[in-house]
Amino acid sequence: MRACHKLQVEGGKVGPHLFPFLLTSFLTFALATSFPAGQAHAFKITEPAPGARLTAGQTVTAHVDLGNDIGIVKVRYYWYGEQDDTLVEQDDATATGSIVAPVALVGLADQDPAFGGKLLVPKEGIGPMRLLAVAEISRGRLGTRSTFDEILVQVEPQAALEMIDFETDKPLQLGRTGQSSAFGHVDSLGKIFELPVVGEFADGVIRRISSTATGSTYQSSNPKVITVLPGGLLQIVGNGKTTLTVSNRGKQASIDINVTVNDEPNEAPVADAGPSKTVKAGTKVKLSGLKSRDAEGEALYYSWSQVRGSKVPLLDVNGPEASFQAPQVSEPRTYRFKLRVTDKKGADSLPAFVDVTVEP
Repeated sequence: MRACHKLQVEGGKVGPHLFPFLLTSFLTFALATSFPAGQAHAFKITEPAPGARLTAGQTVTAHVDLGNDIGIVKVRYYWYGEQDDTLVEQDDATATGSIVAPVALVGLADQDPAFGGKLLVPKEGIGPMRLLAVAEISRGRLGTRSTFDEILVQVEPQAALEMIDFETDKPLQLGRTGQSSAFGHVDSLGKIFELPVVGEFADGVIRRISSTATGSTYQSSNPKVITVLPGGLLQIVGNGKTTLTVSNRGKQASIDINVTVNDEPNEAPVADAGPSKTVKAGTKVKLSGLKSRDAEGEALYYSWSQVRGSKVPLLDVNGPEASFQAPQVSEPRTYRFKLRVTDKKGADSLPAFVDVTVEP
């Protein structure tokens, strides 16, 4: 049976002995209605909504909920493709071999909405894209720190696809017979690669459509030469000729591929990025690829990259164990990293991923 509290009111005033009870009850009610049970009030993107279907080139409103963070001075917004290897800031001169994500919008306090505004969806966008919002927080004499949120949306061009093309020589020649290969510098059996495929659309924009997430499908006329892997990746499995056909939105294009590689038997290595983990902010995080393996027992070449989350300085990206300093966060945030390994004959692994959740 629910307990019932009977308030004693004298002369229209609440007795002093009841004031603490009423204050506690009010605060409990206010907190319960403001923050649903089990839901942390974190910095987050509220517009556009996660999973939204957007049109390439359209303008949308960007809006964020600042959550519990105090002292936010600006919020920077970035677009990047879900398949892009590395997210870096445009003015990061230390980045090499990375996908560069320019700042799409800088939101300040005096804008409407605050720290948001009009945001242009990339006109070359197609398929799944991530919107990253990075908030810069002032800590006075202690400098600044940042927090972030990101969402995944689906971007679709309004214009029709008119033609598919390949950004490579035609026919494509793979391999050079008689030469040894080391760490993927020379094509060899087992090598995995992505064919640079683009689509020319009626709006005059050329978009990358190599990934199957953009609607492309692949077919090899000779799977004993080139075989198709998930995601649109291709693998050299033998010498000879094949025709690769790409289909997307009712259009097709084909390219002849000639493969002449050293035919020494070789199995592709297997990348292992280790189990996902949760760490505390400020700690040194080690990413381990030591369990990656090669069937022939050969030495491996390692390649680490960050594919999700606000950029962190990643050290030893070409070693078996990469590392970074877990940034300061106000709420748990997830960072994702990708590992590819290559054996001495040039065969590549499929990518392996690991998530690192950083807690305050």
